[in-house]
Amino acid sequence: MRVLLSTYGSRGDVEPLVGLAVRLRALGADARVCAPPDEEFAELLAGAGVELVPLGKPVRTFMHGATPPSAAELARLRIEMVAEQFDTVAAAAEGCDVLVAAGLAQVAARSVAERLGIRYVYASYHPVSLPSPHHPPAPREGWPPPPEGADNRTLWDLDARGITELFGDALNIRRASLGLPPVDNVRDHVFTGEPWLATDPVLGPWREPADLGVVRTGAWILPDGRPLPERLVAFLEAGAPPVYLGFGSMRAPEGLARVAVEAIRSRGRRAVVSRGWADLAVLDDRDDCLVVGEVNQQALFGRVAAVVHHGGAGTTATAARAGAPQVVVPQMVDQPYWAARVTALGIGVAHDGPTPTAASLSAALGTALSAGTRARARAVADTLRTDGAEVAAKLLLDTATRGGPAPSA
Repeated sequence: MRVLLSTYGSRGDVEPLVGLAVRLRALGADARVCAPPDEEFAELLAGAGVELVPLGKPVRTFMHGATPPSAAELARLRIEMVAEQFDTVAAAAEGCDVLVAAGLAQVAARSVAERLGIRYVYASYHPVSLPSPHHPPAPREGWPPPPEGADNRTLWDLDARGITELFGDALNIRRASLGLPPVDNVRDHVFTGEPWLATDPVLGPWREPADLGVVRTGAWILPDGRPLPERLVAFLEAGAPPVYLGFGSMRAPEGLARVAVEAIRSRGRRAVVSRGWADLAVLDDRDDCLVVGEVNQQALFGRVAAVVHHGGAGTTATAARAGAPQVVVPQMVDQPYWAARVTALGIGVAHDGPTPTAASLSAALGTALSAGTRARARAVADTLRTDGAEVAAKLLLDTATRGGPAPSA
């Protein structure tokens, strides 16, 4: 069996698909991944022995350009992105039995699968992206505020209309050229009535009853066996466990590293600062801070006192599995959801607002570093599953063979 896995986004969008691809290959399937051609993604897939099919332009250049793109530029980029997906994904999917798409940006994937007559699966990495009467849609940057007092169903209807306004014309022009009928609701077309949810059932549960027949697989984890750099190991062994600070691929609030290091020091702790796409750095030369590049978080988070981060799905899950208390400083999209889950589970605290001060971050760290939070984080870690990629891989193999809908795991 041949499977094409496709996404467009940051590392948090790409790495789960690599984890799924590795499990598929272990079960005898041929799996390749369509993803942005960023250097770190190419290295990630090469290290896992998975073929990369470059899709679109590098994400880092787009997300961290000198100035944010204008509305006109964004409109042009959306049209180009849909066209690129039709061309690249269609070529990569030739001869495949299943096409798995992750992320709403994959608006062309289902049309490609229809045209080729192959099975299509949509997967989400967080519950809050899927329509439900139990939660509102995540706020979308640049969209007008919703009507005051609107209920969840109204908010999801508005969300669907907004997505169709953004992508409908570009999608339907290409569908027409392929002899496919037009789509009047792009979001629901992409999601299907049975989307897959690749989250841990404790960390990111799905509430029933719901309108969608969501298939819950568990999170798709790519095991990381890389050793930590010697310099980092020496730092860890030179004193008490430090606090980790990282913002992944996000633009960090101005002065975040300075503010965070001041807060960490106020708690009598050392700091490991992950440079990330925000290029975080420490401005003084004191020996209680170490700046690192991309490292094995699965190994590192088990050796730190707490993890301060932006609230991405991957970082949240990795810290939770390691039993590390968290301080989440959410910025956008699904990050407020993960911050709320960390707080609800008692495994850390959500910072109030996206721009911390030294005082506000120190207060949040006080909660995260408490004995109660540490004990709770360790207890919850023992309840989290690590078999989501295997569950998903077996479901794909089974449903591709039978040709019917996927059962809930």
